[in-house]
Amino acid sequence: MRLSLSVTGSALALVIALGPVFCPTGAYAQHHHRVHEQSQSDSSVQSAEVEAARPHSAKEAGQPLGQSQDAIIAVINGIPLTKRDVDNRGRLFALSTGLPVEGDVMSRMRPQIIRQLIDERLRTQEILSRHINVTPEQIADAISGIEKRNGMPQNALRDRLAQDGVSLTTLIDQIRVQIGWTQVLRQELGARSRMTSQEISQRTEALQKQEGRPEYFISEIFVPVEDARHSETELKFTETIIQELRRGAPFSIVAAQFSQAQSALDGGSMGWVQEDSLDPEVVAMVRRMPEGAISNPIKVAGGYVIATVLGKRIIGHQPGTLLDVRQAFIPFAEHLNPQNPTPQQRQALQTAVQIAQQSHSCEDLVAANKKLGEVRPSNPGELQLERLNPQMQQVLGTLPAGKTTRPLVSEDGIALLMVCSKTTKNFASRTPSEIADQLLNERVEQTARQLDRDLHRRAVIEMRSKT
Repeated sequence: MRLSLSVTGSALALVIALGPVFCPTGAYAQHHHRVHEQSQSDSSVQSAEVEAARPHSAKEAGQPLGQSQDAIIAVINGIPLTKRDVDNRGRLFALSTGLPVEGDVMSRMRPQIIRQLIDERLRTQEILSRHINVTPEQIADAISGIEKRNGMPQNALRDRLAQDGVSLTTLIDQIRVQIGWTQVLRQELGARSRMTSQEISQRTEALQKQEGRPEYFISEIFVPVEDARHSETELKFTETIIQELRRGAPFSIVAAQFSQAQSALDGGSMGWVQEDSLDPEVVAMVRRMPEGAISNPIKVAGGYVIATVLGKRIIGHQPGTLLDVRQAFIPFAEHLNPQNPTPQQRQALQTAVQIAQQSHSCEDLVAANKKLGEVRPSNPGELQLERLNPQMQQVLGTLPAGKTTRPLVSEDGIALLMVCSKTTKNFASRTPSEIADQLLNERVEQTARQLDRDLHRRAVIEMRSKT
């Protein structure tokens, strides 16, 4: 199981990556939950926070300080960071990426995990100093959304994490910092979070002058360096991350866990960016990179960047096909063994065939998905055909409007898709709203880095142990 944490825009998006048949970028929207569902999740959040205050075992409780999980690794402005905190975050990261919890990889990552937790302690203190309150309801809503979107019973997420030795509190703490830090940045920006028509016009004119030049759809992981004269530890960590990414660790999950750029809140995605908006060292690298490749460490001011290029195009020119799609999803009660399907899985296939035969419009498929509990959203959002994987391009590219696909079977369930409409569009053209979003993202990134530097400069950090 992989656990993905990222904040998209101003909304928290947490998805358990259980291998859905159809999960394009931005496919899942936030869901509204019934009051009684949220109240049960609130109880889970609150009980997890109470549990964190207790020793995890009688043996631990009886161990002297310094020989147990309560050994203090660092004190940040008077707040301790313990071995348990570091170990729990390491397990959460391992669970997220599918890496083994023990071994050389975790050992090499440990210094960066400690640094990340120190940064989070500083951010938490800033959140509290501004009297920003992240409510249990906000956190519970996020956790409830994870469970609902993946067909999990309420409170099942806590049990699943416990099976892998991860306390729900570890996830809650990370969620709380992400939500609270977004609110800090909103306060810090104030009126500067609103782009003026003059600023949008200036960027529009600049793009028009660059027409014909390349731009790139990039995701990044930024690893800051505290002392440019001694960056060996950060470089070693960066190289370890690159190795795991090239072995298949999901880029967006690793970015959400470890990148110190504000783009980490969107899984590392920077969207479409022009060369003038990138560090020269990054430009030199991405020009040579094929799509989908993972870069070597890129030394930039303040740290290292790991980049992946998801697309290249010429400014002002990118014709493509926009799809309006609906879907229905029938979940399996357990993972599919193709050689030995369960009776429930056989019945699910029969149900899928019946739905396909009876659905003659997108409204029909939406109605069917709602009867199934809408485990996957009926509307995954507008999709660009050219950016789907080759198999999905083949399925949807020739599918007539109003006709369902054959049942698409994965280990988690069966999906049926229907194209409602197809539209030809120049994807390189930008609306004023899209330009405003890009300007805001740039401003937020600058503000976040400056504020992080200020917090470190004012902090009193006492390192005690790295064990």
